[in-house]
Amino acid sequence: MILVNTDYITGKELETLGLVRGSTIQSKNIVKDITQSFKTLVGGELKAYTEMMNEARALATKRMVSEAEQMGADAVVNIRYASAAVMQGAAEVIAYGTAVKFIEK
Repeated sequence: MILVNTDYITGKELETLGLVRGSTIQSKNIVKDITQSFKTLVGGELKAYTEMMNEARALATKRMVSEAEQMGADAVVNIRYASAAVMQGAAEVIAYGTAVKFIEK
């Protein structure tokens, strides 16, 4: 499966299959939330939250790819990510794009 953030793939003619998406809502445990809130007092990277968001993006991407595979796609183009806070210490991440099939010449 080819994944790109452009609306084309060089050298390929594409047939659009439709929108595909994957999402997840992730949170850290209460201990991590407390330690990360102390970190905000002194500044610096909140590594537990960075890790959480990386895991969330990977899972959302995996779910998007799974949906594309079910449609018979060869690739997903124009991939985008969005995130939103759902509650303190929890975030939703969504990955979305256009599933396409290669047109054989």
